Amino acid sequence: VQLVESGGGLVQAGDSLRLSCAASARTFSINTMGWFRQAPGKEREFVATITWNGGSTYYADSVKGRFTISGDNAKNMVYLQMNNLKPEDTAVYYCAARVTRSISWSAYRPSEYDYWGQGTQVTVSS
Repeated sequence: VQLVESGGGLVQAGDSLRLSCAASARTFSINTMGWFRQAPGKEREFVATITWNGGSTYYADSVKGRFTISGDNAKNMVYLQMNNLKPEDTAVYYCAARVTRSISWSAYRPSEYDYWGQGTQVTVSS
């Protein structure tokens, strides 16, 4: 599975951005897609995730109500609509895909995902 993110940029606080992630190669094996972010000097943190068959979504508390994750299975795309951006949202945003199937796992842990994109920078100025 290959993942390519796009849509990052420099915006002002309160603005919106939409990130896109295109998946290719063996996409039939994907069961969950997620967005994570990593700010300088910090660990990679969970942002949002969506299950590929049922479309169930989960969000970090810090973005709930502002960010929306969505997916288009037919196009093998996942999106992250980010509204009311804040300076603390500044980070490199990564798209991730999980193909591993297990009964119990945590969508919030980066180690649970099998494939990653190269990341796209989002910078929010105050």
